[in-house]
Amino acid sequence: MTNEFVFYDLETAPEESKNLLGDLFDKNGRNGFYSVLAGSPETLKAYTELHELFMHTSFTDEERTVIWQTINVEHECNFCVPAHTAMAKYMNINDDVINALRDETPLPKAKLEALRSFTLEVVRTRGHASEGAVSDFLTSGYTHQNILEVVLGLSQKIISNYVNHLAGTPAEEKYKKFSWTKAYKP
Repeated sequence: MTNEFVFYDLETAPEESKNLLGDLFDKNGRNGFYSVLAGSPETLKAYTELHELFMHTSFTDEERTVIWQTINVEHECNFCVPAHTAMAKYMNINDDVINALRDETPLPKAKLEALRSFTLEVVRTRGHASEGAVSDFLTSGYTHQNILEVVLGLSQKIISNYVNHLAGTPAEEKYKKFSWTKAYKP
């Protein structure tokens, strides 16, 4: 038995994954991450449902980008950072925001920085955020609903970041111009 993950296509994917995989390929083009996820129809479905739910949270596209990229950078996902950079550009997110997230430098808006700080607190403490961190987040203009939505975004990103790490998913050719290396290592 090999340790290498299988990257499925529409012919080789498990039967239960084929329809959803086909839909994802139609929407987004062939993607190595989806190709790996197809090996577990339940995980493929869970990821896509979490993504759809996160897209309908109270966060703006800019705020969703802050959450996704903060987690991607913290988890050092060399597949997701470039993919979400392309996604952010497609959503017309300001380059100052995109670059600050990728480079771990201050964001141009205090409220976005508060969102990044809180997201990092949740990731780094595994949900044991300090009372001060929660209070700071709420004081910055966010709500308890937003706290729960950060957890939803993290749930989605754990699936993609961890699967890409475990599978060694190669960077997509279409995202190579956005390749990335973590600037700060603790």
